[in-house]
Amino acid sequence: MTDIVTPRLAPAGGPRKRAAGLTLLGPAFVAAIAYVDPGNVAANLTAGAQYGYLLLWVLVAANASAVVVQYLSAKLGVVTGRSLPELLGLKMRRTPRLLFWAQAEVVAAATDVAEVIGGALALHLLFGLPLVAGGVITGVVSMAILVLQNRRGARTFEVVVTSMLAILTVGFCAGLLFAQVSPGELVSGLVPRFEGTRSVMLAASMLGATVMPHAVYLHSALARDRHGDTPAGPERRRVLVATRWDVALALIVAGGVNVCMLVLAAATLSGVEDTDTIPGAQAAITANVGPVVGVLFAVGLLASGLASTSVGCMAGAEIMHGLLHVRVPLLARRLVTLVPALVLLAVGADPTMLLVVSQVVLSFGIAFALVPLVVYTSRRSVMGTDVNAATTRVVAWVIAAVIVALNVALVVLTFVG
Repeated sequence: MTDIVTPRLAPAGGPRKRAAGLTLLGPAFVAAIAYVDPGNVAANLTAGAQYGYLLLWVLVAANASAVVVQYLSAKLGVVTGRSLPELLGLKMRRTPRLLFWAQAEVVAAATDVAEVIGGALALHLLFGLPLVAGGVITGVVSMAILVLQNRRGARTFEVVVTSMLAILTVGFCAGLLFAQVSPGELVSGLVPRFEGTRSVMLAASMLGATVMPHAVYLHSALARDRHGDTPAGPERRRVLVATRWDVALALIVAGGVNVCMLVLAAATLSGVEDTDTIPGAQAAITANVGPVVGVLFAVGLLASGLASTSVGCMAGAEIMHGLLHVRVPLLARRLVTLVPALVLLAVGADPTMLLVVSQVVLSFGIAFALVPLVVYTSRRSVMGTDVNAATTRVVAWVIAAVIVALNVALVVLTFVG
């Protein structure tokens, strides 16, 4: 298969305006919403409540890996003017392309389930709404956000999503102001280790909730749409430098929120009964830290669900467009992908366990997004002078190998013991 790169038109405003400082920031903050979605909440709270600080190292390593992965994704979009799904759609034969699309859609579906369930849980905690009704409201509000994106443009959408990121950051981190964190145990949590099969499953869940496949697919599209086909040379270097700052700042925020959630759970929920569900954890946080923190936690969960379900829907649409060359209206896709989550809520499935399992599903999809990303960004025929440096290639392949190894270990320990 030949390398084909068809550039997009550069965005309006000209190179100088486009390369002006803070105006280049934003795409990574939208993608970062995927790193603090309701699945993260379930995985991090469960890990902290059941194992204390044991799996803190997983979050730190996963977030460091995410910085590399998301930058490569954004760089691909900036340099080629195409998203990762578009490049895959151009370079793969029909049968492999359809199979690849199928697994990517399973990942996107798992994401949608997690996000709608998270919003439903938050509305239940705040207002006592039935879960199905909360899921419907979450879906409707996400549609309104998508309409805003269609009518007002990407910049307005970025402002709305970034505002929600700020809200959930306050909501999830406020509890640490009142929690009694053990510095010694906090440091010990940075030492890589496991304690049995369940801890490996949770680690895979945390990994899937942190390095998320749909964020890899979407970020390349967000960078493509923001920067267009940036010409090689000083202009592109300015854009790539700004992109590195965008990714670093966004994932520092997202990674900090994830760490705060696990540490809060480890400090306040460890050994407390009935904290194996999000409602139980929120009740325990309220009892141990205070009602204000409990409400802020629920508000953070709501902001997380509303923002992430919109971002997840955009990622699914980009996957379908790139791999199948079919454009489905975002609102139509939102209606279709809302159904599985509502069905699961209606039949009474445990919401927290659904969230954790959805993140394990995501962890198995990471390699499918990460491997082609590393391959394409390491090809001079695709990236030209901006091809990955040797050090970057080594780091990226090590990240991919570790992720695959963790998933293999999960399968072996779960089914063989």
